[in-house]
Amino acid sequence: MKIAIFDRDGTLNVLGNEYIATPDEWIPIPGALEAVARLSRAGWHVVIATNQPGLGRGVIDVHALNAIHSRMLKQVAALGGRIDAVFFCPHSDAEHCSCRKPAPGLMEQIRDRYGVERSEMVAVGSALSHLQAAAAIGVPQLHLVCTGAAAEMDVPTGVLPAPWPEGTHVHTDLTAFADFITAARAAKATAH
Repeated sequence: MKIAIFDRDGTLNVLGNEYIATPDEWIPIPGALEAVARLSRAGWHVVIATNQPGLGRGVIDVHALNAIHSRMLKQVAALGGRIDAVFFCPHSDAEHCSCRKPAPGLMEQIRDRYGVERSEMVAVGSALSHLQAAAAIGVPQLHLVCTGAAAEMDVPTGVLPAPWPEGTHVHTDLTAFADFITAARAAKATAH
């Protein structure tokens, strides 16, 4: 089983002013959901790991969050794809929990629920905290997309400087990430 762990805000959807509190405020980045559907159709299990501190701060409730995620799931399904699960941390940064990225708790929950080895996991996101959380449990393939929080980054040709985890691959967007992953898988299949 291959698991692709996606960040949500800034990776799949346009960043809101502060919090996305209603389904109507959840707007996908052009091409992002198509990339998710493409990976899903290629046999990847797509899982979302997202910090949602608006819950802990009382800005949004679980019903609204579920409605936002329902919209996201339906839009991916309409493209022939599937998101297997959404894992979220409801805590604010002041609560010092073990699941708020960059802490590894959400990544550990995903690994444990699916019973996968780290070698079967990839992580993709536009925020440093997402990649740091995945690196903390030894996810071997880390992918930065230059959208959301990373939109202002130039796509480098070399190595990302610290504090970015060593070996992080950089892509302009999720379409480029999906191209990379599917090409790598095809090359691996051809080699065998």
